[in-house]
Amino acid sequence: MADSKPTTFLVTEENPDGWKLEEILRIVQNDVIRRMRKIADDPRSEARAVLNNNITILGELSSCITRAEDSTQLLDRAFGPHKDGEPRIGVL
Repeated sequence: MADSKPTTFLVTEENPDGWKLEEILRIVQNDVIRRMRKIADDPRSEARAVLNNNITILGELSSCITRAEDSTQLLDRAFGPHKDGEPRIGVL
């Protein structure tokens, strides 16, 4: 069953000014990196644990970005560029 609520962030026919998934993920990735710089020299165990968690999160974000880029390229090859007001795949 299709959800009739428009997306908040992502490009859809109802939200043509939205973002591609990989764009949002890159912004989050960059924010995590900026935040990590602030704690990189903190020797406390809590800071090290947070830093290690963030390193893991960055790796997972990188994988997600690659998958999102692959999906965008697949859609571009199969259906051409996104046209405002029209879904490339799925049902209306």
